[in-house]
Amino acid sequence: MAFTLSGDDARQITHPTPIPHPYWVAFSSSAAKLIDLPLSPDGYPEDPAWLDLLAGNTLNTNGHQFSEPMATVYSGHQFGVWAGQLGDGRAILLGQIHGQELQLKGAGKTMYSRMGDGRAVLRSSIREFLCSEAMHALGIPTTRALSIVGSDLPVRRESMETAAVCARLAPSFIRVGHFEHFASLQNSARLKELADALIAEHFVDCESDDQPYFKLFGEICRRNATLVAQWQAVGFCHGVMNSDNISALGLTMDYGPFGFLDRFEIEHICNHSDQAGRYAYHRQPQIMHWNMACLASAFLPLLELNHTAEESQTLLRNALEQFPIEYAQTWQDLFRKKLGLHSSEDGDIRLIERLLQAMHDSKVDFTNFFRNLSKIKKDQHVTQIALRDQFIDRNAIDQWFGEYLQRLQREVLGDEARSAAMNLINPKYILRNHLAQAAIEKAQAKNFAETHRLLKILSRPFDEQPEHEDYALTPPLDMSKIEVSCSS
Repeated sequence: MAFTLSGDDARQITHPTPIPHPYWVAFSSSAAKLIDLPLSPDGYPEDPAWLDLLAGNTLNTNGHQFSEPMATVYSGHQFGVWAGQLGDGRAILLGQIHGQELQLKGAGKTMYSRMGDGRAVLRSSIREFLCSEAMHALGIPTTRALSIVGSDLPVRRESMETAAVCARLAPSFIRVGHFEHFASLQNSARLKELADALIAEHFVDCESDDQPYFKLFGEICRRNATLVAQWQAVGFCHGVMNSDNISALGLTMDYGPFGFLDRFEIEHICNHSDQAGRYAYHRQPQIMHWNMACLASAFLPLLELNHTAEESQTLLRNALEQFPIEYAQTWQDLFRKKLGLHSSEDGDIRLIERLLQAMHDSKVDFTNFFRNLSKIKKDQHVTQIALRDQFIDRNAIDQWFGEYLQRLQREVLGDEARSAAMNLINPKYILRNHLAQAAIEKAQAKNFAETHRLLKILSRPFDEQPEHEDYALTPPLDMSKIEVSCSS
């Protein structure tokens, strides 16, 4: 079973609602390898039944039959407030293939849809599809996107749009909210069953530990601390880090109002529904830590199976204290590498922080700056560095570059080797909002070529790709203010 808890209080058998006249919008041959899906020369599945399956119009292909599609229940905190019961409102889990759960997003209502229609639109499906695959290519843990299937079925959001179904893959879609749900109901039996299933299927090292649930909690914290550090290093803003959007496996999931930084602003808010800036770029580590505290509360009954309440609280508190340590170590390691520093010196963190402040003050393009930093030579004079022209305070940045050049001279790697290493961690291509918007507008006119082109470019984010140089440029100011909301 894809979702081990089989009772009606954990899941509900939910059949997708068919869409009329489905057609392919996009397909990821890379994600298809995860489930050993044979493809035809055009890059789509050989078996034509997969179009209807991924549209939600059938449950069978020539090689697979999904007899119990389901929606699962979870709860969670949204924008810091307990929201109570939530659940898969527009996601239906078909089942498991080769260790991957296959889920359809936008395939119709479930019992957890509340006031929603259970549908997704083409706009949001393209954004999720492209970003899922882009994050994978960047080496950041994520759910994967297998396909987008479109239909001319009208769906009303802020305006009338058309329906789409995005097929997602992951080893598990279990999230912090699943634990919060059963803990809130004081259903310790279900809570234990969920933890045991997660250990057996995805955290086997915890099974033999004398404190398996404590170790499981620590591992979930570690993965998510590492994950958010990776987000910060590529300038990724999730936009809606509610506890029900946080993976128990440490995967990036639930792509909604996300955005990559263009001109660097430390307090950048990518979700225009987030008026208080709770999920701003610089707050993401703090919010992930807060979500782990929510998970700790849900884990208390599990630890109390073998410890007193006081002992359990102490253990979880100590584990939570490891989160900022793990985060800081990963963040520092990643930013050292972004600067081409492979040894560690006491002044490195101050050097990094001063650079980020200067980039913020001058609104320097985050991705392009770090990518171009690899072109600097150790023996260059500061006045020969073209990047200094991007900064308003010339004296301050000249002083920084002077100290940076001195630091590089203490590194053992030569210029060529250092540049190559930096270009393996600093991408040239990211999914900028204006690029996604251009693909969406063309797709809404039934031209999917730009979506396919972006998928191809973003699958090689660290390569130069000179034929696609325009896709690496900072957007004009009037194109950098695209607003994205939770409805996206």
